[in-house]
Amino acid sequence: MGSHLPPRPEPQLVLQLAAGALQAQNLEAPGGGLGPEWQVLLGRADALAFGGRLHEALPLYQLASRHQQLQAEQLEKLVECLAQSVRIKEGLPAAGQPAAPREWDVFRCRKCQGFLFEPVSLPCGHTFCKKCLERDRAPEPRCVLCKEAGGAAAGQLLRVNVILSNLLTKWFPCQVKASQLRHEGNLLYKEKKLQAALQKYNEAVSLAPNDHLLYSNRSQINSTLKACEDALHDAETACRLQPYWLKGHLRKGQALANLGKTEEALREFLFCLALDTGNKTAKSEAQKVNVEQKKGFSIQEEPSVTTSGSLRKSIQITESKKDCSEEENKFTSVPESTFLLSEKCSLLKRKCCSEEMRNSEVPCKLMKKDIVDIRENSTGQHIPFEVVDPSDLDCSLCMRLFYEPVTTPCGHTFCLKCLERCLDHNPKCPLCKEGLSECLAMRKYCKTVLMEELIARYLPEELTERRKIYEEEIAELSNLNKNVPIFVCTMAYPTVPCPLHIFEPCYRLMIRRCMETGTKQFGMCISDPVKGFADYGCILEIRNVEFFADGRSVVDSIGKRRFKVIQHSQRDGYNTADIEYIEDQKVQGQEYAALLVLHDSVYDQAYTWFNSLKQALKSRILSHFGPMPAKDPDPQANPNGPAWCWWVLAVLPLENRAQLPFLAMKSLRERLSGIRRVLTFMARARPR
Repeated sequence: MGSHLPPRPEPQLVLQLAAGALQAQNLEAPGGGLGPEWQVLLGRADALAFGGRLHEALPLYQLASRHQQLQAEQLEKLVECLAQSVRIKEGLPAAGQPAAPREWDVFRCRKCQGFLFEPVSLPCGHTFCKKCLERDRAPEPRCVLCKEAGGAAAGQLLRVNVILSNLLTKWFPCQVKASQLRHEGNLLYKEKKLQAALQKYNEAVSLAPNDHLLYSNRSQINSTLKACEDALHDAETACRLQPYWLKGHLRKGQALANLGKTEEALREFLFCLALDTGNKTAKSEAQKVNVEQKKGFSIQEEPSVTTSGSLRKSIQITESKKDCSEEENKFTSVPESTFLLSEKCSLLKRKCCSEEMRNSEVPCKLMKKDIVDIRENSTGQHIPFEVVDPSDLDCSLCMRLFYEPVTTPCGHTFCLKCLERCLDHNPKCPLCKEGLSECLAMRKYCKTVLMEELIARYLPEELTERRKIYEEEIAELSNLNKNVPIFVCTMAYPTVPCPLHIFEPCYRLMIRRCMETGTKQFGMCISDPVKGFADYGCILEIRNVEFFADGRSVVDSIGKRRFKVIQHSQRDGYNTADIEYIEDQKVQGQEYAALLVLHDSVYDQAYTWFNSLKQALKSRILSHFGPMPAKDPDPQANPNGPAWCWWVLAVLPLENRAQLPFLAMKSLRERLSGIRRVLTFMARARPR
């Protein structure tokens, strides 16, 4: 057998290799039982592999393996480089992605990759299996899709999405039953009742024969039962159903390793790493398979196999463009007896597989019939349209198709606008009456993504009509001439700030609509005992809204334009009006010259009056209305007149009825004259 071995390297050769490695400043030498020269030799091999020069690195790995026993962790760089080459050559997608979009994919849990079972919709809008969320809770939980915190806090009771659960039960009774059997099987497996668990999975597979996760989990059960051939068959089926699913290839690699087919097992583990470079289980298995192969080589002392074994096979995987079947035919496996895995490796695999069994879930095909030919790669029929009843997706509040559906923590779903209107009146779920104070305090309602996808996919015409109705409503609400929302409260003037405390449900709705339409404007009028509100008012523009946890808010608004009410009306509990805007009539010539004189005189009179006030009163006025605006060079520059006039009217101690005529005036001269009369009266009435 010695005649087949290449000549042993001379010490001088090893020293030359070491010197070259040191001169190149290669990667640090890995630990282990190697001597200094072999540590440098292995570091040189790692550096070559890292640089993509695998054909140069492999002889050095072989050289080191013949003279020293390599440990699994010492092949980490080699495995990483081989996997990276596979990824580049094959252009593989990310781990967990299906080969192509499949009809049932919309009902897939993005945590376990299985068919949604007991779906729970988080506040962020994403939906997962209830057991997935319960199992993966943490002190600061985050959604695996959007990474938003606060998904499923510790101690929070998770509620199943009622609408989704009912739909899945109606559309996919066999898949739902198979999911239930799978969970029962997982529990039995955890209790080490393997035969009972296997029976549950056999029943589940008969109900959902196109479910890749069922085969993957049953593969693990068969592996534990030492039924290695059955385990391999199930793993291969899972891979056919989901070609780029990492767990399926991991199961297949473990089954092959248990059968002693280590070259094929290495191929699967490298494929797993190509899908997910950070998968620790696949990396560990690949490194150990490499080590076990080298043990076999040293026992049999067959250099021809050594040079065409796993490492050479790995090169062939990364550099050849032939398909998998050609590769398997070209390279024959070394006898199984020479590739027995260590007990430690087996224990590690059993531990990892046990954990994955507990984490497993089921995806299922959207189809009319439950039976699918696996050989046809999960082909099947879509849900027949007659199964999709539009009334199944109606909001229980507006009795129309869900638009911007939002799911509450108690599991009920409503249109976003419907839910907000209900919470304006009562912070409880409209259906189960459970408190939603926390939901209200967040002031953030995210649409349930899966519900929107279902409606868009199965009810596109109904959704188009529903969206048209909504857009027409928004367009109507955006009109600032007809049906303008009116806040009946106090006097408001152009350019003057008007802070408001909003607590009545009708005004909560009104302010929210003003924000949603983008106008951020509404009218302000004083009350009228006959008509409900006065015939003149001022448009306010919202600058900021601060919401409180109980639904109240403080609105920072400022006056913009004056208007006259043409028609009084109401909408959804608050007042509205058709209006026309008012502007000052401009004057010229001698009238303009006289207007300038009057303007300057009244301004000085108002300035003197304000400065004569007590300091405490002045401070209150300044904190509420701000400082008195400066005098305008051209008093007719603004259609509403000078800003200081409105500021003075706002701070003068006049009743609303006395202030209203100033708002209706279209003559600046009349407005200035009226202010002068009030200021003169105030000066005379002041106690001396």
